[in-house]
Amino acid sequence: MSIFGKIFGGGEDADTVEVGNLENAVRKAGRAVGRVQGVGFRFFVQSNAKGLGITGWVKNMSDGSVTMELQGESETVERLIAKIKRGNDWIRVNDFEESDLPVVKGENTFAIRY
Repeated sequence: MSIFGKIFGGGEDADTVEVGNLENAVRKAGRAVGRVQGVGFRFFVQSNAKGLGITGWVKNMSDGSVTMELQGESETVERLIAKIKRGNDWIRVNDFEESDLPVVKGENTFAIRY
């Protein structure tokens, strides 16, 4: 996505992910509440997801929360969710809701949606 698109919104910024064996894949919908906007949270989720071979997307919401869909091996997705809940020096997740979704076959990117 161009810098113009990043500034003014619309579209998404997707990176290809090295996807492993997905025989036991799961997909989770997540919603993070806390200090999660304006602190690099979406990039934090995307970079950790890519490093773990997880596909999906993450997006800021108008209510100050951040929603996401995470897909990969069950144990790996749970490991990413644990990292998200821990946050870092800037990110503070006060609440994280999750639910199960159907797996999206053939997905091979993790996107920051705008």
